[in-house]
This record gives sequence, C-alpha cells and structure tokens, in this order.
Amino acid sequence: MLTAASAPTPGAPAPGGPGAPGGSDGPGRLGSFGPVGLVLAGCVSVQFGGALAVTLMPRAGALGVVSLRLLVAAIVLLVACRPRLRGHSRADWGTVVAFGVTMAAMNGLFYEAVARIPLGPAVTLEVLGPLALSVVASRRAVNAVWAGLALGGVFLLGGGGFGSLDGAGAAFALGAGAMWATYIVFSARTGRRFPQADGLALAMAVGAILFLPLGIAESGTKLADPTTFGLGAAVAVLSSVLPYTLELLALRRLPAPTFAILMSLEPAIAALAGFLILSQSLAPLEIVAIALVIAASMGAVRTQVGRGKAAAPRTDS
Repeated sequence: MLTAASAPTPGAPAPGGPGAPGGSDGPGRLGSFGPVGLVLAGCVSVQFGGALAVTLMPRAGALGVVSLRLLVAAIVLLVACRPRLRGHSRADWGTVVAFGVTMAAMNGLFYEAVARIPLGPAVTLEVLGPLALSVVASRRAVNAVWAGLALGGVFLLGGGGFGSLDGAGAAFALGAGAMWATYIVFSARTGRRFPQADGLALAMAVGAILFLPLGIAESGTKLADPTTFGLGAAVAVLSSVLPYTLELLALRRLPAPTFAILMSLEPAIAALAGFLILSQSLAPLEIVAIALVIAASMGAVRTQVGRGKAAAPRTDS
C-alpha cells in the first residue's frame, strides 16, 4: 500500500508536499533509470511489506499490526527528522493532527481489508480513491472515459456484483481509498506548513498514539512478543520508512508526472506480492479488472499533466 502511510499517489503530491525535493528539469534517458528504479523499488517494498503484514495478522490481528507499523515508523522518523516542536501555529498543529488521523484511518481500513480479501484486489479498490480525486480535480470530459474504465474494472473485479469478494473486505478497501484521497489533501497542506519530512514524522506519531489503544485492545500482550514485534518492525520498514526514503531520493531527479504514472502500477505489484508470498492466485477476469484500473489511473494522470502544461509550465515538482 502508498505507503499507504507515506507513498504519493497518481496525480498527488509527495508526502513532503509541494516543498519536497524533486526535479522538474527531467533527467536524461540513462540518468532516469536510477530514480525510476528507486520508485519501483519503493512500490515493491510497500506491497511486499503488505504481504508480510498479512502473514503477521494471525499473531497480532489487523489492528495490532497497524499499531506496530505506525509505532515503529513514528520512532524511526522522529529520530531521523528530529522535528522542531516549537514555533508552530494552532493551524499548523491542526493540520498535522488531521493528517495523522487520516493516516491512521487509512492504514486501519486497508489492513482490515487485506485480512478479508486478496492483496491485489484490495489495492485495486483502494486506488479508486486517489483516482476519483484526480478525475474530479481535472474537470475534463475525457475523464469520463477513465472513470468508465475504472468502473468496468471494479465490475469485473466484483464478479458482476462482488459475489466473489467478501463484502466487508471490499467496503474496507473502498473506505481506505477515500482516506487515501483525504491523505493526499492533508499531505500537501502539511508539506506547505512544515519543512522537509517534519510534518510526516509528527503525523505518524499522532497516528501511532491514536491507534495504539486499539491494537492493545485487540492483541494485548501479544504485541510485546519479540517475534511479533520484530515482524511488525519489518512491516514498518518495508511499508513506510524504506519506500518514503526511496521516493524522496527519486523525486530529486524524477519529474512528478513520471513518478505518478509509475505509482499507478501498484495494484499489479500488489497482485504479484500476493501470489508470491501469500499464494493468492487471480482469475483471468480479475487480472483484466486490475489492468483496466491501472489504465484508468495512468490515463487520468496523463490528462491532468496535459492540462497543467496547457495552462502554464510547472517550476516546482
């Protein structure tokens, strides 16, 4: 998942917001291989981290896994960023708290989804949130095509009525998608108010504090088991810390539109992770469904980029 706690989404700003480092000058053909590889590595890390989280759920439960992921990621980011606590306005703190709440809700809903349905379909349904935001923000007639493709993919994914998917799992994934779209909005606002990744670190801490009681209520002392905690720490590194670092490095040399299109591949990577780690196979119609949603996401990103170029060239990323 985009990161789920940290990764940007198609047509969305990076976690650090508009102020995050990123080049708009575009690297050369050979130079672009490095940052593209970093982004793809980040995507693989997120989705295989999600697959590892599913294997951990029998030990700690979905809420317990989310608690461990947010807690460890918050500790690592706070130590690495050492954000300044003084000098921020009430509006700044309101924004970062809202960002943290959104992040916690997004992770909680997504992990409840993957506890019930395969990873590939879960990510496919989740990505509909940022896709809808991108379509609405662009306000162009051609986006009806992308929306139609996405809806067709969802129809196929649900077997013509979600008879092949657990209803609660699908609902949790769609809820996570709505939170992902909200995450994009507050990520940008936080990036404008806090330098570097300070806002992300503080928001992650807020999410961890809010979610820890839920994890303790579900799993209790199981969270303190060394093996469980170690696996939870691995999930945090794979799903939050590592992908955020890779994406931050990539955005220094990779144009944001290229980055967004690469992120559209996440449902396919999730399906691969589910197959390799969890032995979750997909029916041919489900593969077609995921492909349609990926195509819709890429199309929406390209439409939004084209609209931006027609209006004015970007000087930031």
